[in-house]
Amino acid sequence: MIASRSRLMRQGLIFAAAVLAATAVVAAYPDRPIKLIVPFSPGGGTDSIARTLATGMSQSLGGTVIVDNKPGAGTIIGTDAVAKSVPDGYSLLVATFAHAVNPSLVPKLPFDTDKAFAPVVMVARGPNVLVVRSESPLKSVKDLLELAKAQPGKLTYASQGNGTSAHLAGEMFENMAQVKITHIPYRGAGPAMTDLLGGQVDMMFATAAAVGPHIASGKLRALAVTTAERSPVMKTVPAIAESVQGYAVESWYGLFVPAGTPADVIAKLNAAAKQATQTPEFRRKLEPEGLVVFTGSPQELDAYVKREEVRWRKIVKENNIKPD
Repeated sequence: MIASRSRLMRQGLIFAAAVLAATAVVAAYPDRPIKLIVPFSPGGGTDSIARTLATGMSQSLGGTVIVDNKPGAGTIIGTDAVAKSVPDGYSLLVATFAHAVNPSLVPKLPFDTDKAFAPVVMVARGPNVLVVRSESPLKSVKDLLELAKAQPGKLTYASQGNGTSAHLAGEMFENMAQVKITHIPYRGAGPAMTDLLGGQVDMMFATAAAVGPHIASGKLRALAVTTAERSPVMKTVPAIAESVQGYAVESWYGLFVPAGTPADVIAKLNAAAKQATQTPEFRRKLEPEGLVVFTGSPQELDAYVKREEVRWRKIVKENNIKPD
């Protein structure tokens, strides 16, 4: 009986020591630089937003958050680096649209998306923009639908590659509107935009950042945004859903850490990211992207991405989409 009590006391002391040690670790966090891994090259929209976010999070956490660019393989290289990192809160992934699409697009990922990561927070969401040249006879989505139905396959749309947001936005449009538009994939957004401006293709479901300057200069016309409702940033531009009921495609940015990262650390990162998104600098950075701050709990990000995975798996399968 006495031995049993002694054993229970020892177990209780061990448990208490473990709790105190974990509390001390979390209280000291961060005690070294945190890597914010961006699975894209420096200089793009994701990189720009990540650097502004890193500055704000550094101030909130009282530590250093640095951006580490790991581009390649449609975001898989950078994403895999986080999946294989120690789950201690010092490696974060800036995830985008590709995070929800790659599980159905790429047959053999080097990680299990549903098991390798823990959600931290959604950062922002926003539309792609359906654009045509200013001299195009297409003045509205209605015009596009009428011509596409009258001459199936004649109209063309550009994208920065198979499986990208611009491509899948077009595939979903074709499926839901029951029309045929010919997809022309390019190796990057730059060449796609060049041919759109040059008249080699008719339209593009492009990011707001890519087309904003061309819309402002009058070279391109915005027919619609891809979000379910009109964008607060582009209030005069209708949503495709006003002509094609139920249509919705979003660009988004969210933060993930490796699975197994302590919940208290995730809570700290969630709070720091939320605080960083409220700064005037961060909101100014979002404007050219057509994005709106949209934060919440880790569970809300997890649910959102799981819904996106289901939606895009259907589109990828129905249209037999393969990566470049």
